[in-house]
Amino acid sequence: MADVYQVVRDFENEIASWAGAKYGVAVESCCAAIFLCLKYIGSDEIIQVPKYTYPGVPMAVVNSNNRVVFTDKQWQGIYKLSPYPIWDSALRFKRNMYIKHSFYCLSFHYKKHLPIGRGGMILTDDRKARDWFKMARFDGRKEKPLSKDNATIIGYNMYMTPEQAARGLALFEAIKDKELPDLKVADQNYPDLSNWIVFKCVI
Repeated sequence: MADVYQVVRDFENEIASWAGAKYGVAVESCCAAIFLCLKYIGSDEIIQVPKYTYPGVPMAVVNSNNRVVFTDKQWQGIYKLSPYPIWDSALRFKRNMYIKHSFYCLSFHYKKHLPIGRGGMILTDDRKARDWFKMARFDGRKEKPLSKDNATIIGYNMYMTPEQAARGLALFEAIKDKELPDLKVADQNYPDLSNWIVFKCVI
C-alpha cells in the first residue's frame, strides 16, 4: 500500500525549510495549531489576545483550559499569545519568517496567502514538541491504517489530509519566490471580541 501521507510530510518540509524552521506539522487550521501548542505546554494561565482577531483563537485558549484577556494591542501580520512563545501568523507568510524557539502558527484559509481552503501548520525547532504534535493531531497515533497502529496518547482529530497538502504544494510553487506583504487586519472584518457575550461568561 502506498504511503498516502508522504505528500503531507513533503508539504511540511517545504514550508518549514522556506520559513526558516527545522520542523513543520500540518493541521486542520491555525486555531487547531494554537490549541495544540497550548495543550503541549500544559498551561493554565491568562493568555493575552488582541480583541480584534479571529474568534477561534480565544476559543482555542478557553478550550485548552486557559483563560483569555483581551488587549487593545494593534498588530500587523503576527502577534504573540503572551506569556507563551506562541505566535499567530495567520496574516504573514514570508521566507525566513520563523522566530527561533517558538511555536509559530500558520493559516491556509482561502482568504490567506496560501489559500488551500482550510489548513494550518505549526513551525518549531523543538523535535520533542514536533513528535507530540504529529501524534496529537492524528488521534494520538501514527499516520497508519487503524488496523496497523495503536494510540499511545490521547489525541485529537486535527490532521491535514493528503489532498489538502497536495493542493498546498501546488499553490506554494506559484508564490514561493514572491515577496508577500502582510495582509491587513482591517480587511479581515474582525469584530471586537471583548464585547462578545460568550467570552464575558468565561473570562
